This record gives sequence, C-alpha cells and structure tokens, in this order.
Amino acid sequence: MIIELAKNYGFCFGVKRAIKKAEQIKDAATIGPLIHNNEEILRLQKDFNVKTLEDINALSNEKKAIIRTHGITKQDLADLKKRNIEIFDATCPFVTKPQQICERMSDEGYEVVIFGDENHPEVKGVKSYVSTKAYVVLDKKELENIKLPNKIAVVSQTTKKPEHFMEIVNFLMLRVKEVRVFNTICDATFKNQDAIKELSAKSDVVVVVGGKNSANTKQLFLIAKMHCEDSYLIETEEELKKEWFLNKKHCGISAGASTPDWIIDKVIAKIKTFVD
Repeated sequence: MIIELAKNYGFCFGVKRAIKKAEQIKDAATIGPLIHNNEEILRLQKDFNVKTLEDINALSNEKKAIIRTHGITKQDLADLKKRNIEIFDATCPFVTKPQQICERMSDEGYEVVIFGDENHPEVKGVKSYVSTKAYVVLDKKELENIKLPNKIAVVSQTTKKPEHFMEIVNFLMLRVKEVRVFNTICDATFKNQDAIKELSAKSDVVVVVGGKNSANTKQLFLIAKMHCEDSYLIETEEELKKEWFLNKKHCGISAGASTPDWIIDKVIAKIKTFVD
C-alpha cells in the first residue's frame, strides 16, 4: 500500500509562532487552549510547565499569561492589562487582521457580517471588536429575514471554505447598497484544503490527523469524505484500526494546522505496522 502525505498539511505559521513563544516563555498560563491539539498542549505542560486555564477568571497567582492563537475578546484583553501579570500575545496575525478590520469598519459606521461559528473562540474575539452591530452566520439563509443596513462589512473565520464565504458575499451584494468585503481566510487553509481535495480524489483510504475540536481539521476531514468515503479523523495513532487498511492500495494522510510532526510520524509508523 502506498502511503502519501498531502502536499500541504500540519503546523501553520501562526501555530509554529505560538508554540515557539510558549517554549521560550515557560512557566506560564494560557488563556484558553493555546492551540486546538490536546496532545501538543500536554507536551507543553509536561516539558515547559505551560498550563491551560479555562478563561481569564481562572487566573490566580500566575506571573505570565499567554493569549492563545485564536485570540481573546477585547474586554478580556482590557481586563488582563489591569492585572499585575506579564502578557505575551500569541494571537495568530491572521486572526488579528479581522479583529482590526471589525474595529475600523464599525468605527466608520458599518455593521458587520461575520461568516463563522458563533461559539468558536476566534469568532467570539473578532465579534467583540464590533462597536455597531454584528451578524454571525454560517449560511446566507440566516440573513434572509434580517433588515440589513445600507453599509455592511464582511469578514470570515480564518478556517472557512472560500466558496461558502462567496455565497454570503453574493447574497449581500444583491441586497445592500454598500458592501465592503475583506478576505480573512488564512492562506494556509486554502493550501491545506486544496491539497486534501487532490489527495483524497486518488486515495481509497484517508486519515486526517488533528484535534477534534479544531475547525480547520474538521474542514479537511469533510473535504476528504466528499472524495473518499473511507476517510477517518483521529487525534492519535491509538485510534487507528487495522481493518481500515485491508485491501487498500493508496492511503492519503493530512493533518490540521495545530498538529505537530511528532504525532503525524507516530500515525505513519502505526499504519506501516498494519500493512507490512
């Protein structure tokens, strides 16, 4: 059986930057999970004493706080700055960008449509920078019964599919006098999604490795499933099952933007034991 990695996969720029910061800072607490990968968070805790707090209210006597890659709300950041604690911002620059756009556009009188999952920490943070009105939607149908203003700015959660973002944009262009569109989808997301689409189309089994709470990993899995029915989403090699690979000729492997190479290597090694 051929085992092939996607052309683009795994750690993105923002995650690499955050991990490096956490390793250098040491003995710190992150406000929420630094990244959406439980295994890597456990490694940081074990090797660098970086602990994860649920939110800002869980801070007690910590001396150093790291803001996670997905960012925090504007209010939480203001509250954090009032505390006697050293702050290290590991927010991904691709997440900072829509925060700044939302703040600037709402200051100019635009209401804002955010294409994304309202419960995702990144979206919560981005929405908090809107001082006018924000509409968080996953489908254009959610906008159909809303009385929209004359001026709208549109941004997207960084991990969403561009074609779905364009559906929202096209809907608004036909109904709103002035629409300002900002492409805030991460370039690494484009590349990873294109790569898994290409790989899954020629594979008869696909394994996507990453946190099951990771939005970008779930997107990779959904794309893989569209092109290869036998696609599986796992966090560690322990979840692999030998029967997945019986009579298979081509195994494609991809990984979410928060998945470190050491986990991917373990997955490949385990698959090889099934087919040797």
